Amino acid sequence: MRIEDYALIGDMQSAALVGLDGSIDWLCLPRFDSPSCFAALLGNERNGHWWLGPTGRPPATRRRYRPDTLILESEWDTPTGTVRLIDFMPPRDKNPDVVRIVEGVSGEVEISTQVRVRFDYGRIVPWVRRSDGHLQAIGGPDSVWLHSPVPLKGGDYAHRATFTVREGERVPFVFTWHPSHEPMPRQISAEHQLAETEAMWLDWVARCTHEGPYREAVVRSLITLKALTYAPTGGIVAAPTTSLPEDLGGVRNWDYRFCWLRDATLTLDALITSGYIDEASEWRAWLLRAIAGRPQDLQIMYGVAGERRLPELELTWLDGYEASRPVRIGNSAVNQLQLDVYGEVMNCLFSSRKMGLGADDRAWAIQRELLDYVEEHWDEPDEGLWEVRGPRRHFTHSKVMCWVALDRGIRYVEEFGRSGPVERWKELRAVVHAEICDKGYDPVRNTFTQSYGSSELDAALLLIPLVGFLPADDPRVLGTVAAIEKELLADGFVLRYPVAEDNDVDGLAGGEGAFLACSFWLVEVMAMQGRKQEAEDLFRRLLGLRNDLGLLAEEYDPRYARLVGNFPQAFSHVPLVHAARALS
Repeated sequence: MRIEDYALIGDMQSAALVGLDGSIDWLCLPRFDSPSCFAALLGNERNGHWWLGPTGRPPATRRRYRPDTLILESEWDTPTGTVRLIDFMPPRDKNPDVVRIVEGVSGEVEISTQVRVRFDYGRIVPWVRRSDGHLQAIGGPDSVWLHSPVPLKGGDYAHRATFTVREGERVPFVFTWHPSHEPMPRQISAEHQLAETEAMWLDWVARCTHEGPYREAVVRSLITLKALTYAPTGGIVAAPTTSLPEDLGGVRNWDYRFCWLRDATLTLDALITSGYIDEASEWRAWLLRAIAGRPQDLQIMYGVAGERRLPELELTWLDGYEASRPVRIGNSAVNQLQLDVYGEVMNCLFSSRKMGLGADDRAWAIQRELLDYVEEHWDEPDEGLWEVRGPRRHFTHSKVMCWVALDRGIRYVEEFGRSGPVERWKELRAVVHAEICDKGYDPVRNTFTQSYGSSELDAALLLIPLVGFLPADDPRVLGTVAAIEKELLADGFVLRYPVAEDNDVDGLAGGEGAFLACSFWLVEVMAMQGRKQEAEDLFRRLLGLRNDLGLLAEEYDPRYARLVGNFPQAFSHVPLVHAARALS
C-alpha cells in the first residue's frame, strides 16, 4: 500500500490505519505511543495485521467517511454483488475497541478475513485460546479479544475465516484490548456503538464556525486534528505513526506519536479560530502540567500524558516501510534546544485568551518564567524548527519567534491587565528585531537567510509576515518570498531548505519531498500580498494532493508523485485550515 492508500480511524486515545484492501496494518494500544499489535505497515503481515474483505483481496471500489465523522465506509463491487465494510473506533469507556461491520448491499459476496496479532511492534507472537466462541490473544502485559458470530480457524500463527454475506445482512467484529492481568472486559454492541460514535462526531462538527468555499476540506482537517488529541489529558500528537519515511528507502524516519509544543500550539490555533475553545482549555491544562518546573527544563515535546523521557530506539526486526530503515521509536530530538517553541507557546496562549479562554493566574506565572528564560537565552544558537541533527546555529526563524514571545508577553500585559516589566521587554524586543534585520538579512540578495551568516534559504522565513514581525509588503519580505519561489520550489511546491551533499545543516544523508506546511504558508503570504489568484491556484493544487479521504502526510515527493512522511500529519492539516481562512 502507498501511504495515501490508508485511512485513519481513532477514538482520541489511539488510532489505526486501514488500507484500501481492508487491512488494518497499524494499531497501537492502549495509547498512540504504546507498542503496536498490528505493525505490517513497517514490516510485513507476519508483524501483525487484520485483513477483512472480499475473497481474493481486491482493493475497494470506493470509500468515504460518513459525512462529518471518522467512520470509514469501504465498498467493493464484485461479479456477484456489492458489499460494504464499516470501520470505526468508538470513544472509549474503559477499554479500546475496533469495530468492523460487514454489510451486504446487493447480491451475495464471499468474504474472507485473516487476523495476526503481534504485540510489541510485531515481535511477540501471542498465545491464543478460544473461550465461549470468542478468541483471546495474550502476550506479556497485553491481551485482546475478538468477538464475532463468525468462527475463526487457527493455523500458521494466524486465524482465518470465510463466509458469505447477502443483501441486508450485517456481520459484526469487535476487537478489544485490555491489560492481560484483568478479566475479560464487557462486550460492547457494535450497532449501538456505531450510532453513538456517529452522534458524537456530528455534534462536535456542528460547533465549527468556519464558513467559506473550502468548508469541506477544513472540516475534514479539523476532524483529523481532533482525532490526534489524547482525550484524557488534552495533549495532541503530531501523527499517529512512526518511521514512515520522508525519503523512500532512506534514513529520515522518525517517531511522531508525541506532543510537540510547536505542533500542538499551531493545532490549537486552528481549532480555536474554528470555534473550539474547549480544546484550548484542555490543552492549556495539559501544558501547565507538562512544563511545570524550571523554565530551563522546558522540552520541545512530551508524551501524551506529559512524560519527559522519550528515549530513541531502533527496532531491528522490522524491515521498514518500503525498506526505509531504521525503524525508530522514541525521539532523541526531545533533548534539543529549539528557542522558537517559546514564541509558539506564548502566541497560542495569547490567541486563546483573545478568543475567549478565561484568565488563569498560574498560566500567567508560567508565562512570566518563560519570558525570563527568553531574556537570558534568546541570543544562543539552537537546533531550530526543523530539529537538525547537525551543529547548532543562530537560526533566523528561532530569533523571530523569540521576538514573538516578547511581543505577545507585552500585548498580554497591555490588553489583559497583567503585571510585568513591559518597558524592559519592549527594549529587548527592539534589540532582537534590529539584530535579526542586521544579521539574518542579506541586503545583496534582498532576502532573509536560514541562519546568521548563511547563504541558504529556509521556508520557515515565510512565517515572518504571518507572525507580524514585518508587513507582507515590506521590501525585505517581498524579496524573501521571491527568493524562496525561485530557489525552493519543486514542481511548484515548497521545500523546507536545500538538501545537498555540501550542505551539512541537518547532518543526514538523502533527500526529502516538498514540505506541505511550507506550501500552505506560501498560500497565506500570497493572499496577504494581494496575489489572490496565485494563492487560490496553489491552494487547489495542494488540496489535490490529499488522498481520496482528504488526508495528508507530512510531505509530497514530486519524484514519485507520492505522499511521504508520517500520516496523517497535524502539521500539514493545521496550515490548510489557516490558508482556507485567509482565502475565505
